[in-house]
Amino acid sequence: MYLTQPLHKGQRERPDAEAVVFADRRHSFAELTDRVARLAGVLHELGMGTGDRVGILALNSDRYIEFIFAALWGGGVFNTVNIRWSAREAVYSLDDCGTRILFVDDAFLSMMEPIREQSDAVQTIVYIGENDCPEGALDYRELMAAATPIEDALRRDDDLAAILYTGGTTGAPKGVMLSHANLYSCSLGAILPDCRRDRVVALHSAPFFHVAGIGLILQVALRQGAQIVLPGFDPLAVLEGIAGEQVGETFLVPTMLRAVLNHPRFAEFDLSSLHTLLYGASPIDNSLLRLAIDKLPKAEFLQLYGMTELSPVVAFLPTWCHTDPAYADKLSAAGIPSHMAEIRVVDPLDEEVDHGEVGEITVRGPMVMQGYWNKPEQTAEALRGGWMHTGDAGYLDADGYVFLVDRLKDMVVTGGENVYSVEVEDALLRMPAIAQCAVIGVPDETWGERVHAVVVLKEGESADEQAIVAHCKEWIANYKCPRSFEFVDELPLSGAGKILKYKLKEAYWAEHGRRIG
Repeated sequence: MYLTQPLHKGQRERPDAEAVVFADRRHSFAELTDRVARLAGVLHELGMGTGDRVGILALNSDRYIEFIFAALWGGGVFNTVNIRWSAREAVYSLDDCGTRILFVDDAFLSMMEPIREQSDAVQTIVYIGENDCPEGALDYRELMAAATPIEDALRRDDDLAAILYTGGTTGAPKGVMLSHANLYSCSLGAILPDCRRDRVVALHSAPFFHVAGIGLILQVALRQGAQIVLPGFDPLAVLEGIAGEQVGETFLVPTMLRAVLNHPRFAEFDLSSLHTLLYGASPIDNSLLRLAIDKLPKAEFLQLYGMTELSPVVAFLPTWCHTDPAYADKLSAAGIPSHMAEIRVVDPLDEEVDHGEVGEITVRGPMVMQGYWNKPEQTAEALRGGWMHTGDAGYLDADGYVFLVDRLKDMVVTGGENVYSVEVEDALLRMPAIAQCAVIGVPDETWGERVHAVVVLKEGESADEQAIVAHCKEWIANYKCPRSFEFVDELPLSGAGKILKYKLKEAYWAEHGRRIG
């Protein structure tokens, strides 16, 4: 298994077919493969050896895709830096794994000097933006103009391909080591569901630094599809991209999907080409899913579940679950295990529990990470017994469907009762006035923890605490209903569109000696 294989196949089988589109630049498979081979030569000239780490801090672009494949073609390991991080956080990840070459675009030029000053590892910065090259950096365009293509190093199987850093919500970020086999096998497992058509036109708006973005690049490449790249998520740009490029497939985190569906110009665009809408990375509420199915009647829906340590996909909710009334009870599931993943649910002693019993979801298969970079103890803990311990609480039903109930650390224990935040959030989001919400546990002298709801109301809507609680009681038990509220204009989001609950918790737990999850 070698991740550059799709380039060889595309060059041989569809050399003139469109491979990557970004702004006014369009590259065929033959052109993309040539550019990757030449950029790999540039990386060699800059000192990248076999297994060396090279980094990128940039918005999505065609050059980002070229960077990923060139690092692999040249025998290196790519480190995609979180675009939401500060310079200090970025430096931690770069220095932690010894990243000596860093690619930077226009959006992050302000971080170039702080990184240069603070980093002990970074020696060379390559500018991949659209303007004049800044002082102290090498110009990507000049390097490419003078580059000579090199042969593919053909690193494969257990050779390291990527080090992707987790968000660091429970301490210093961890570098997740993913091999060629990890990423390749996961991509195969993700495209096996029958709706993932070959030679698709796919639109990217999810950030490429995230494992989901990388996984989608690889999945489309394996299918010899055309990759339409947006620099980042913008709901209007997504609508324009789907209509203008006749896009067949795209991936949206639930927060992104809501923004697209609710855009005031939604009805203006012909979205009939969209045959597959992938969603995942965070739980979706039933009201949003029903709205999406109603407003995109020609699209099939496929949910993907996983995490960085799993390369990332290990379960999917099939398309038929979204439309066949016989599977209505499965619509709230994360899905069934992918063809290459084993999933089991265990108790705190790592004993497998019965169907329907909540425990920790664990995974085994070729997509499971090699470990955390330079963190043997945390690696051993996460991979104990040969299974990746996800930290997700959930259960398997009698039909083998995986149901998530919460992150283990997000479970609220109030008065001795376990309350899963996603269940409360689903009840809250059934109220028409609520646009977004997050449920967390906060300190309470009486109950130990109480259920606290952070709420974003829809524009022009109002709702008081009593009305919200009365609404929730129609759906969930009284003890699960929020006991306190906070109304905000927006929720803190990660670069992948996930709600950062740890930021919401910080103010409440700072003086209680508890690590924020």
